Amino acid sequence: MKSTNQLKDSDFSLLIQQVRVIDPIFFTERNADVLVVNGIIEAVEPHLTEIPQDIPIQNGQGLIFAPGLVDLYSHSGQPGYENRETLQSMASAAAAGGFTRMALLPNTVPPLDNLEMLTSMHQKIRLLKDESKPIPSLNFWGSMTLGNQGQQMVELAEIATKTIGLTDTYSLFNFSLLRQILEYLKPFNKVIAIAINSQEFEPNAVIREGIHSLRYGLLGNPVFSEAITIAALIEMIDEIGTPVHLMRISTERGVELIANAKQRGIPITASTTWMHLLFDSQDLVDYNPNLRLQPPLGNKQDVLALVEGVKQGIIDAIAIDHNSYTYEEKTLAFAKTPPGVIGLELALPLLWQKFVVSGIWSALELWQALSMRPLICLEQEPVSIKPGQKAEAILFDPQIKWTVNQDNLYSLGVNTPWWGQEISGRVIQFWN
Repeated sequence: MKSTNQLKDSDFSLLIQQVRVIDPIFFTERNADVLVVNGIIEAVEPHLTEIPQDIPIQNGQGLIFAPGLVDLYSHSGQPGYENRETLQSMASAAAAGGFTRMALLPNTVPPLDNLEMLTSMHQKIRLLKDESKPIPSLNFWGSMTLGNQGQQMVELAEIATKTIGLTDTYSLFNFSLLRQILEYLKPFNKVIAIAINSQEFEPNAVIREGIHSLRYGLLGNPVFSEAITIAALIEMIDEIGTPVHLMRISTERGVELIANAKQRGIPITASTTWMHLLFDSQDLVDYNPNLRLQPPLGNKQDVLALVEGVKQGIIDAIAIDHNSYTYEEKTLAFAKTPPGVIGLELALPLLWQKFVVSGIWSALELWQALSMRPLICLEQEPVSIKPGQKAEAILFDPQIKWTVNQDNLYSLGVNTPWWGQEISGRVIQFWN
């Protein structure tokens, strides 16, 4: 919490005794003494006999020491909507939530579709780092089309050097341009992430079509709208051969199509968002505007398929898709409110309680989906816990209870269904 849980400098030295060490790369879990000195992991031993002088000691019983989390995509309010979220508030929220790396989407105002904008954003990040506060490594996705409109290709070669990868939203109606982009980018070896736009079948849909859309009187988006677009995209990727990451998968049929494509050896990875794992269309009974998402929440069978897909690795990663709005923007009728919720400070404790405490996933399976596999999707080296390397890790206490409100969040956003509620779990130390 901001008042009592200020994260220390990233080079903070600490001996954590008998902490639960999770290493998703080697798929190991054990109790050990972990020594971090000036931000370097010096030892991971069953019992450390030689304790350095002047090193703070932390009782690690009940705590988790593990690699930092990685968020594949979230929305920055800066530039354009600093009243929603700034780079500083988002970076602080990410660190408080245990994210040591994150990638920001290009849909800012103006968008990140040119070298000048990307250079400016990198300068802002350097200024944040100079303040010596613990923040994650921030990277940017570049837009593949001008103005995020999907009509005209940007100068891809120009912005590729300033981005972690390139992304955009596509539907069946602009696949011709996407084909040109995939063919052009094939030699670049650059990560490409594509969000599926299935809204064109029902542009005003706010729920997945089914019994609950009828019961609640909300316009539903049919499952086939996502399935058709994914199927067409998979065939295009198979033909061209350019690897692609598929974002925001939300349906059972989407999981099935991705599983089949991977069996065929088609070069794709996929992610869903943490909210699509926790809620389904039935939860819209009270029309909570903080459950208005894009794509809309799926039906129960969609959620079950996504949960199992993450467990099996069919869905490679869980993204946070953090999207902050002001109170006024979210205080509208459900169908009128903009889609999106905050999540950087909430995802780890809530996913832990829902899936690890219940036994649906192991702690290692959760960490693979939030840390190891997102880095693989970004074509980066996964982080392990071993002596001699720089600590990119967090210390997580699953038992700390805290209330979700403005006093305890770094994010400027209030748009979360847990607002005012007490939850369990908090990151108490962050190294990066």
